[in-house]
Amino acid sequence: MTEARLEAWLDETRSFAPSADFAKHANAQPSIYDEASKDPVAWWRTQADRLSWSTSPTKTLEWDLPFAKWFSDGTLNASYNCVDRHVEAGRGDKVAYHWVGDAEGETRTITYAQLQKFVAQAANALSELGVQSGDRVAVYMPMIPEAVITMLAIVRLGAMHSVVFGGFSADALSSRILDSDCQYVVTADGAFRRGAPSPLKPAVDEALQSCPGVKAVLVVRRTGGDVTWVEGRDHWWHDIVDRQADTHTCESFPAEHKMFIMYTSGTTAKPKGIFHTTGGYLTQVATTYNLVFDVKADSDILWTAADIGWITGHSYIVYGPLINGVTQVMYEGLPDSGGRDRWWKIIAQNKVTTLYTAPTTIRTLMKWGHELPGAHDLSSLRLLGSVGEPINPEAWMWYRQYVGGNRCPIVDTWWQTETGAIMVSPLPGITATKPGAAMRPLPGITVDVVDNEGKSVGNGEGGYLVISEPWPSMTRGIWGDPERFKETYWSRFPGKYFAGDGAKRDADGDLWLLGRIDDVMNISGHRLSTTEVEHALVGHPAVAEAAVVGASDETTGQAIVAFVTLKLSADEAEKDQSGVIEELRVHVSKVISPIAKPRQIILTPDLPKTRSGKIMRRLLRDVAEHRSLGDVTTLMDPTVVNMISGLMDEHQNDND
Repeated sequence: MTEARLEAWLDETRSFAPSADFAKHANAQPSIYDEASKDPVAWWRTQADRLSWSTSPTKTLEWDLPFAKWFSDGTLNASYNCVDRHVEAGRGDKVAYHWVGDAEGETRTITYAQLQKFVAQAANALSELGVQSGDRVAVYMPMIPEAVITMLAIVRLGAMHSVVFGGFSADALSSRILDSDCQYVVTADGAFRRGAPSPLKPAVDEALQSCPGVKAVLVVRRTGGDVTWVEGRDHWWHDIVDRQADTHTCESFPAEHKMFIMYTSGTTAKPKGIFHTTGGYLTQVATTYNLVFDVKADSDILWTAADIGWITGHSYIVYGPLINGVTQVMYEGLPDSGGRDRWWKIIAQNKVTTLYTAPTTIRTLMKWGHELPGAHDLSSLRLLGSVGEPINPEAWMWYRQYVGGNRCPIVDTWWQTETGAIMVSPLPGITATKPGAAMRPLPGITVDVVDNEGKSVGNGEGGYLVISEPWPSMTRGIWGDPERFKETYWSRFPGKYFAGDGAKRDADGDLWLLGRIDDVMNISGHRLSTTEVEHALVGHPAVAEAAVVGASDETTGQAIVAFVTLKLSADEAEKDQSGVIEELRVHVSKVISPIAKPRQIILTPDLPKTRSGKIMRRLLRDVAEHRSLGDVTTLMDPTVVNMISGLMDEHQNDND
């Protein structure tokens, strides 16, 4: 796409008004923003009525900055709200999950009544193993129904789950178990990836060598592979869970009862144990799921294409959807398990109405070609969502045109592990959308963009994204380290939560997210977002994917280094590599500014990604700075980063 075409395209598609037909059927009305802004605390109290409370709260917000309590005198049970109340209301025959395995044709259908029985059995089994209210339980599992069942059983007992992504290493698992003092672990013998078994139990065994406090390990048989066994500690799921009674009377807990811990990376080597409590978290995930995805519980089939090991899976595969009583697709495999059109087959076969996924995955699907979605009936889709990172406009438009058939609104959502739920997003049928823009805060949320002094910036200006008022699903802190919580999130701009992200307001005042502040480069005194440069690169017709990092430079302070995967074949790229690189440098210069021209562009067949598809820019920064690489075992393909390092060295030698 030439610069002139790109500029014209952005002008033509600057804003998509909500369709009149969609607006007629949307859950919310425009007045919802006015209602919430008049008294956000009172508005959130009305949203709490989406839940079933054993004791209805009379208190809404208690705010001792930076620590909040929401609905503190109310009591409830998270698991009951997700499952039992739907069965009691006569909706037990409704499908909760259409589970799709890695292998094509492997499926399971689970109704709410069946889910209730499975959760009861798992809760009874965990109780038999000794799990009690307040205990922490590590969950290290593939995307199988037992993972959701386990999470619901844990919170049913008033214990806390600490779900660790199944792609993490034994060291990562052990550090999380030790930090939160987990005494129980639930795992599986392994998972399937593109038809091949991928073991999990060996990583647990290795991790537990340094975790003597773990009393019991519960293991689901998934792959049938050989596993080592510690008698008295290890228990097969089918031996202990399947023999339990399928009824369980749950206890109610205070709204501020701690519900789960999720670890997220920080500026230090030690991950942060972000923890959430029950009432406020459930209120906001239920509300945002309903409004942002315009849920029609009687007819929708929704698919959040994420892993439960991340907050997106917690909030929008487990708790938000189940509270709303919807039917979902849950998928174990990778986007190309069984072929690069696997996703489109799943949507067509299950008549999926809403797809929620990450820009990285969208760009991968885009790279594979629009002919693949075009070969399948995707007419059931009525809404598309994006999550995890800012989406570049070209990917947004491809998503809209080739997946959504130019009829589906796109909700580009911004939120974090720490926020617990979506904070910024268009509301379908109400707000306009722009390619690449997150648009505006949701009702009841107060977001601002401020300068270095903490003052609001005007339209057309950029700065730091902050949240200036408390919200129900906000983290209650970092596990065991309240001082780190204050320092990390509340010290940069006193009285405001600093998200660590950059943002800008456009001429209309709409929000554009620029990615992490530590991904904002200072080039000769000019602040440039790595995301902006990545968007420019991906806007070129030859580019499939790009990752940009800042590297030290004696002249400019920092210089831009770009790692680019082309749509061209390796042979085509090899023929005129220097020409392609120079063309891309000129392209970035024209789209953004000559200041943004990358110092180096490394053409690579692939980028280092975790098993969830997230590009590991930290490793690319290490490569660009010629630092030794740390742990790469969590990568989908650990050899990629070594290959890129070699290309970087070759590029350096050529320049010398």
